[in-house]
Amino acid sequence: MNTNAIVIWLTGLSGAGKTTIAQELARQLSRQGVKTCNLDGDQLRKGLNANLSYSEADRTENVRRTAEVAKLMADNGIVPIVSLISPTQAMRSLARSILSCHHFVLVYVNAPLALCEQRDVKQLYKKARLGLVPQFTGIDAAYEAPHDYDIELLTAYQDVLTCTASIQQYITHAYSTIDQ
Repeated sequence: MNTNAIVIWLTGLSGAGKTTIAQELARQLSRQGVKTCNLDGDQLRKGLNANLSYSEADRTENVRRTAEVAKLMADNGIVPIVSLISPTQAMRSLARSILSCHHFVLVYVNAPLALCEQRDVKQLYKKARLGLVPQFTGIDAAYEAPHDYDIELLTAYQDVLTCTASIQQYITHAYSTIDQ
């Protein structure tokens, strides 16, 4: 599979399965000899983006910084796999514009809110419903489902291997003519 200059950007609610899919996809691509790096929103919030709040302006900055890091990686032959809620169309458009010189693959990891709440091992949804986590996406901050995604994964019905196979099939089909 030729993955030259591809950025894979997974968007969806917390608990939809973005991180799990990204980790498995990275393992599979690595076994194929592809250099990857996961850029996970939770991990980035512990370091690079630790100084940002969850205001709309700071969420936009979170997306901007992440896209810039992904661009540096892609420029150097690494396939970044980004797992970031990126809750609005404007934020995802910003990421796409920053990464415009690369093949930007937007993956909508779609799961119903009720399922995301069931999967919530950190109890963030519960805390948000109690008012302890303000501006939580899906509860008191909006998530705009993307309309311009390349791939939609329905994680209520598809397991992680089916999801990663869908991504790999898309990349193989869409970018089979990319020069090495």
